[in-house]
Amino acid sequence: MLLKFQNHLSAQFPFLQEAKILIAVSGGLDSMVLLDLISKTNIEFGVAHCNFQLRGDESDEDEDFVKSYCKENYVPGFFQKFDTKQFVEDKKVSIQVAARKLRYEWFYELLVTENFDFVATAHHLDDQLETFLINFSRGTGLDGLTGIPSQNDKIIRPLLIFSRAEIETFASENQLKWREDSSNASDKYVRNKIRHHVVPILKELNLSFLASFETTLQHLNQAQSLVDDASRIVYRKVVKDIDNQKIIDLDELLQLSNYQAYLYQWLMPFGFSAWQDINDLVKAQSGKQIFSEHFRLLKDRDTLIIEPKSDVILEEYFIQTNQSELNFPLKLRFYNVSDITISDSKTIFVDADALKFPLKLRKWQEGDYFYPFGMSGKKKLSKFFKDEKFSIIDKENAWLLCSENQIVWLVGKRLDNRFKVNENTQTIIKIQLL
Repeated sequence: MLLKFQNHLSAQFPFLQEAKILIAVSGGLDSMVLLDLISKTNIEFGVAHCNFQLRGDESDEDEDFVKSYCKENYVPGFFQKFDTKQFVEDKKVSIQVAARKLRYEWFYELLVTENFDFVATAHHLDDQLETFLINFSRGTGLDGLTGIPSQNDKIIRPLLIFSRAEIETFASENQLKWREDSSNASDKYVRNKIRHHVVPILKELNLSFLASFETTLQHLNQAQSLVDDASRIVYRKVVKDIDNQKIIDLDELLQLSNYQAYLYQWLMPFGFSAWQDINDLVKAQSGKQIFSEHFRLLKDRDTLIIEPKSDVILEEYFIQTNQSELNFPLKLRFYNVSDITISDSKTIFVDADALKFPLKLRKWQEGDYFYPFGMSGKKKLSKFFKDEKFSIIDKENAWLLCSENQIVWLVGKRLDNRFKVNENTQTIIKIQLL
């Protein structure tokens, strides 16, 4: 197994020879075998142990066991206790999710503070199978069946080519010591139920089941690669990246017979999972939207728009008399000038005597109206938006510069006639959006 491991590192992880690795060590069989294998290479490494304090004295004994190993073998060790139960209560997540989040956040902190390059975990081929079956039982796309990646950013998993049986044999032959986790014998968790009751039957039906599964996994990953290639090609035709938005052209999308599959590929990385709602959104009325944790998906006319959720900000900002600039939420500059020069959508000239300070910058509200420059009479902003073909995003991002309750400027778009410079103007203020 050692030779197979070393050949695997050379083929799949050649960069590790020049790297410094942090090994995640629980004290259990798998992690102690990984620790022993890496210790027999020339790779520089350290150990990180998480004590989730979920098994009382047993958790503390696991920590002491790993500490003793590090001390006896002169290995740098890093140890962290987590109040996992409190985290579960505060965040309303499962214990498994909490433990995963806590440990990986800490691992990434150690990469920075202790100058490690990668974190190595002891996931193996049986873990791959169990993950496959869990995802399969819950319903998943192709990506959920492709298994645990051998590398994900800074996380590497060099034992994925080995079965649990190979790991047990190696540990026994090399007289390794490890800690048994009593929770592994329980059927409390789905993974344990699959490990204890489903996998043994599959292995009984096919004595070479793990080898067959490994071949299947390779085929699934090749299929996923084809899907990714097709997704990228169609993406360039259907989706436009503009600033922090991704705009999906529905006319182009709906020409595809399997457009839902492409939506799945594009939206999954943004945390969207309500696929039936997303399919309904494609043909919903404009203005409907769906949210993931950090993004929203908005139906706007003939497009779907993906953009980050915006933070709630103050609705009103004030500009005092003689204030020359405003830097947030927009950058506005104010100048006293003697005459009108070049004017464009981002520059207006107003009659200073018509202004009542402080001026106010705010978002538009239903019922707002103004007297658009170049037009006769007043117009509701909602009608102006419609006539000018403002998208929902455009309307949400619109700011109004107001004098008391009157709109001076739909910023960056249109001046109000009531504040324009005329033959009776004595003082001119130039206002510029930067």
